Amino acid sequence: MRYVRFYLAALLLLAAGCDSLKTTAPVLPVEDFFKNPEKAAFHLSPTGEYISYVAPYQSRLNIFVQKSTDTTATRITDVTESDIDKYFWVNKNRLIYIQDDKGNEKYRLIAVNYDGSSMLDITPKQDVSIKIISLLENDDDHILAAFNIENERLFDVYKLNVYTGEIELYQKNPGTVIGWQSDKNGNLRIAITSDGVNTGLLYRSKESEKFSLIQISSSGDDFYPVGFAPDDKHLYIASNKGRDKTAIIEFDPIAKTETSVLYENSAADVYHVITSPKTNDIVGVEYFTSHKNYKFFSSFYEKLFEELKLKLPGYELEISDISLDETTALVKAYSDKSMGKYYLYEASSGDMKFLAELTPWLNESNMASMKSISYVSRDGLKITGYLTIPKGRKAVNLPVVVKPHGGPWARDFWGFDEEAQFLANRGYAVLEVNYRGSTGFGKAFHQAGFREWGDKMQNDITDGVRWLIDQKIADSTRIGIYGYSFGGYAALAGLAFTPDLYKCGVSYAGLANLFSYLDGIPPQWESYREMMYHMVGNPKTDSLQLYNASPFFHHAKFKAPLFIAMGANDPRVPQKDIEILAAKVKKRGIYVEYMVKGDEGHGYRKEENRLEFYSKMEKFLARYLNGKVYKKD
Repeated sequence: MRYVRFYLAALLLLAAGCDSLKTTAPVLPVEDFFKNPEKAAFHLSPTGEYISYVAPYQSRLNIFVQKSTDTTATRITDVTESDIDKYFWVNKNRLIYIQDDKGNEKYRLIAVNYDGSSMLDITPKQDVSIKIISLLENDDDHILAAFNIENERLFDVYKLNVYTGEIELYQKNPGTVIGWQSDKNGNLRIAITSDGVNTGLLYRSKESEKFSLIQISSSGDDFYPVGFAPDDKHLYIASNKGRDKTAIIEFDPIAKTETSVLYENSAADVYHVITSPKTNDIVGVEYFTSHKNYKFFSSFYEKLFEELKLKLPGYELEISDISLDETTALVKAYSDKSMGKYYLYEASSGDMKFLAELTPWLNESNMASMKSISYVSRDGLKITGYLTIPKGRKAVNLPVVVKPHGGPWARDFWGFDEEAQFLANRGYAVLEVNYRGSTGFGKAFHQAGFREWGDKMQNDITDGVRWLIDQKIADSTRIGIYGYSFGGYAALAGLAFTPDLYKCGVSYAGLANLFSYLDGIPPQWESYREMMYHMVGNPKTDSLQLYNASPFFHHAKFKAPLFIAMGANDPRVPQKDIEILAAKVKKRGIYVEYMVKGDEGHGYRKEENRLEFYSKMEKFLARYLNGKVYKKD
């Protein structure tokens, strides 16, 4: 298949050329992009009577609750050590929230009433990981949650009383289960097992029965339950078995056969479903090509989205929450230039009330446009991604920051990206690449990234840079690379394996030594070890491949200045490896800046640490790419 590369580049240049007629954006403070949002993570209580959200209190995100008909809210938590990670309404009066400790990915589970009373730590044991299984809509007093209490590797299911903290063992893990699911009534009827490479789906018709194996999937095959059909017998499954793109199918667990296809798309994986709280049935699906797409099976929801699009034109929309009777909805509207705005929508009357904007201090007119792009890799694979051009600049001879996404089994999406906007505001074009191995583009594209760390995956990123240079968009003498997590690894790999391509690089929580990374798999991920060996490489049988792909062993190849940032409590990236690499590169006379925070883990959660990091990165990039730096008047 041939791709019209030059035509696409011409379109990009034309669009950017038109934008250049507008004034450039003022250089905005670092805080404007990276401080905590004014309000975020909105939810409705089950009856729709209350609205909840998180907002800053002493620089930490805490939960606030207000009546849907009011404009004033009550803060019901007072955490000051770290932000609240996630929270849920258990019933119409009580919430639970999850909070970790200094980035170590060990969590506490807290329950509290909507007015802030009766707060209770219901964590059964300190230093455990938590998986919420079911909020038990028909039981106001309890939830089902899995904890690794007795064995760090295994998650048993417990029934917790959210008022008393009383805990009861509900289902013992036989030793291979990595996930549990309940039906709409809260009955535990699905278990997912893994030996590291093969995944098993276990099912039972009722809790008095034993689980039986109904499907086995090898690595690369998806067969994941996303819900029960209305008959409470058939399952809805996200599956790519026998097909390249993941589809939503209906499956008979007794006959062990696929009975119908609910929806599939030839261009992209379909794996996110929209479920009605009223019927518990799937009413629609989401899938992503260059932008988000919907397919609805419910006339009510289809009409609802059409009405919302008319009221909020030009924005991507999502229903963040909806009441059990489906009369009241929380709607989020966002774009490439807006992190998002929340509205309360009454379906019966069509009335819509503005609630909040996440970052009201960021004017959309000062933000840059994110455009989808594609090019062909050196071995003929179509690679897609996004290009953000500084506002008011032509897409010609620009300094560039390449920003590979983390994961790597994830993908970049169209929408507001605070890092891309920050970099564009400093004058850089920003390239985001969905390299092979990224998810959402089908099985073949995903598997093409297996055991290709530092090799073909990195080549895809490099080919994107070459494409920008060929199209005269990039100034070849002013190209930097920055990434977080796997993106941080890709930044180090870019400096090590293509040392003449980049003028500088920034690695944020990026790993450097694949041997240490695989050896340091935490106990709660132990069941995934063989899968990691299959997808990344086995230290015993693939040692040469892992050596060649580890920037740690190639410090002598580095030529460009390097900025490394990490948390001391990072459970995935050993601090010792990073310190050794930094010291060896620095010893060769190359400038290295190293930032480590003792109260952080895999990435900086605390606002003050984020602001310090991006302020340092701004100055580092400006020094070598000649970009802008914010200066107070």
